[in-house]
Amino acid sequence: MQKIFIAIITLFSFTVAHSQIQKVELQASGLTCSMCSNSINKALNSLSFVESVTTDLNKNIFTVSIKPDMKPDLDAMKNKVEGAGFFVANLWAHANFNQLAVKNDAHVTVDDITFHFMDVKNQTLNGTQKIKLLDKNFVVAKEYKKMSKLTTMQCYESGYMDECCNVGRKTTKQRVYHVTIQG
Repeated sequence: MQKIFIAIITLFSFTVAHSQIQKVELQASGLTCSMCSNSINKALNSLSFVESVTTDLNKNIFTVSIKPDMKPDLDAMKNKVEGAGFFVANLWAHANFNQLAVKNDAHVTVDDITFHFMDVKNQTLNGTQKIKLLDKNFVVAKEYKKMSKLTTMQCYESGYMDECCNVGRKTTKQRVYHVTIQG
């Protein structure tokens, strides 16, 4: 009986806080021609977790499909765009959540990715949600400044766990992605 109880608890722990980023929409700025978008497309396709990239030239949005069971490195995506000579104006991730409780101005770690939810209602996320990154160099400077007024945590400026986020714990250089939920 005890083994069955342990098996049920173990199974439940794997389903409580799980997410899978299925695709990412990245809006680039600084493009002037179709060769520019081709450069970004090639750069993004070179990442090992990328399954495919489609481009909306009218809006300069690159939709990146993520390979199943792989975790995208959002910083690597930004670096590829910048390496091609452009900037990220916006980045949205489409993630499938399962029973993820989120609170405004609080951190939650899911599948080794730490999210700091900002400007959200306290809620439980289920199903596919579109979340927008709010970190520096993932949004335009004006929006970054506006969002900085919604938190007093130092991690928003650095993008990493700081003393403010590690009360009673060892300070780490764990990346924190600051996000909000898009309607």
